[in-house]
Amino acid sequence: MKTGRLIVIEGIDGAGKTTQARALVRKLRRRGIACRYLREPSLGPWGREIRRLARRAGSLTPSEELDLFQKDRRENVSRNIRPALREGRVVVLDRYYFSNIAYQGAKGIDPARIRRMNERFAPRPDAVFILDLEPDVGLARIAGRKHRDALFERASYLARVRRIFRGLTGRRIVHLDARRDPAGIGAEILGRTLALLKLAR
Repeated sequence: MKTGRLIVIEGIDGAGKTTQARALVRKLRRRGIACRYLREPSLGPWGREIRRLARRAGSLTPSEELDLFQKDRRENVSRNIRPALREGRVVVLDRYYFSNIAYQGAKGIDPARIRRMNERFAPRPDAVFILDLEPDVGLARIAGRKHRDALFERASYLARVRRIFRGLTGRRIVHLDARRDPAGIGAEILGRTLALLKLAR
């Protein structure tokens, strides 16, 4: 059976996750590498519900939020992530359970418990790129968005989220300065991904 690779890009809002995830997929496809871009919350029913409720501050408790994310992730894993990995694809995921560790952890849920809950069923990534950025800079970058997330985009809250992200370590976790030129960040992500795939740049 083929085995693909799971690449995750994380960080606070405005750090450039989606830009880098989509760019990585384009670059890998140009090299003939089969890829799949996915995001969380997903585009499925649970993911749509999360985005709808996230626009209303206080509509969910931290535990209720986490429960919705777990339901969305279980569906995403079974319908999208595992099938793509079995096909031998490189799955590039824009947010994963590390975001729950940071975001719901910043609301008082034990980060270690969140990690354990997810790693019981969610495939562990081969690489996690965490884009690090000051909350004020991230918020300024997304100030023009049509819908601003009332739950996730308060600077003081994002400062706590950032601290948890910065505390995540391991041989598969790479922290990158998101203030750098996006092209330079993208080149580093690509280089590390190709090294993981054991391909020449």
